[in-house]
Parts: sequence; structure tokens; C-alpha cells
Amino acid sequence: MADNLSAVVKDGVVQSSTASQLSLSVEKANENSALDKDAFLQLLVAQMKYQDPLEPTENTEYISQLATFSQLEEMQNMTSGMTLQRAGNLIGQEVVCKVTNAQTGGTEYVSGLVDYVVYENNKAYVSIDESLYSIDDVYQVIDQKYSAAYELGKKFVATLSGFPKLEELTLDYKDAVTKLRDTYNGMDNYEKAFINTDAIELLSKYERKIRELELKAEASGTSNTDAAQATEA
Repeated sequence: MADNLSAVVKDGVVQSSTASQLSLSVEKANENSALDKDAFLQLLVAQMKYQDPLEPTENTEYISQLATFSQLEEMQNMTSGMTLQRAGNLIGQEVVCKVTNAQTGGTEYVSGLVDYVVYENNKAYVSIDESLYSIDDVYQVIDQKYSAAYELGKKFVATLSGFPKLEELTLDYKDAVTKLRDTYNGMDNYEKAFINTDAIELLSKYERKIRELELKAEASGTSNTDAAQATEA
């Protein structure tokens, strides 16, 4: 809102205005952050300054407007307090911030854990990787269970991707394949939902391949034993 306030003039006579005519309701103030308590006082002073001397505004109207101002200030203080509390509760949480690139003007998303919160001029800023972002830029708060399940699923797939091709698999990977299966069996249904069916089918193929290699090794060991016994005889 501009600093210079003008009065309403009709037929050469300065008209008095009520608070409602100046749209100073609490609801309007909450919808438009530019209309804060300072702007309210400026408008009230302007109303008193430009009132018609022959028909001054009654004291009851000023009292009503001051009461509205007090209510507005209280609501703003409550809103500010809730914002600061909300920011404090985000410490240790993983969030996604939706920000605008100052150079390109494009929208970018920054995610990470909130390390700490900075309060400045009744505004809260969250710190992510030593960079500050306004609390208003917080686009999404990632549930800790979701984050943990996602990371577990990503690690599962990464381990599976580290295995060689099926035709190149050896018994040296038996323990790793078994451990990965145990990891999957230890997951709950929510965590398992983060692993696609293709990955599970691939794991099953590795398990079958390991079993085939074991059978071949057993058969080879048996044959060698029989051959040794025959030689001794």
C-alpha cells in the first residue's frame, strides 16, 4: 500500500469513511498481507485528518475501529506465532521447498533435512544444507516412514543391480543373494510396496541360478568321490 493516503471528496466536501468502507475487516486483512496493522493505523489517522469538521465522526465509531484494530493485531500475532511454531516442528524433518530461480525465473524444487530454523523480523526460515528458505517456500513435508521405506527400496535395487549377469553368476554370490532375500522377507507390506515386481522376479532368478550351481557342484563332487574310490579299488 502506498504511503500517501488520499481522502474521498464528493461535491467539494471531504467525506467521512467508516472502517468497513475502507475494507479493514479482519478477514480482509488476513487475505491481503499488505493490509497490516501499520496500514490500519495510517488509514485511521487519514480518516480523522480528512473528516468533515461540520459533521465529525462520533467517538463510538473510533472505538469500534480501534477494537477492530486490536482484533486484527491479535490475529496477526497468533498467525505469526503459529508460523514460528510450525517452523520449529520441521527441525529434523525432510521437506521439499518450491523456489524460483532468480536468474532463469523457473521453478525449482529443493529437498533435504531441516537442520535448524532462523527467526528474523517475525519470519521463519528453514536451513537445508546450510541454505535458508522461507517457511512459505516449504512445498511438502515428507513422512519419515515414507522416506525410510523409499531409501530401503533404493538400497535394495542398488544391491540387486550390483550382481553380475545371470550367466556370469557364481557361488561366490550365494551369501549376498541369500542376505538380500532375508532383507526383503523382513520388510513389512508398506516397505515392500516400494520395490517393483521386476526386481523381485530378478531376485528369484538369481536364487534359482544359485540352486542350479549348487546342484552342479554337488554332482561334480559326487562323481569325483566315486572316481577316487574306483581308482583305489
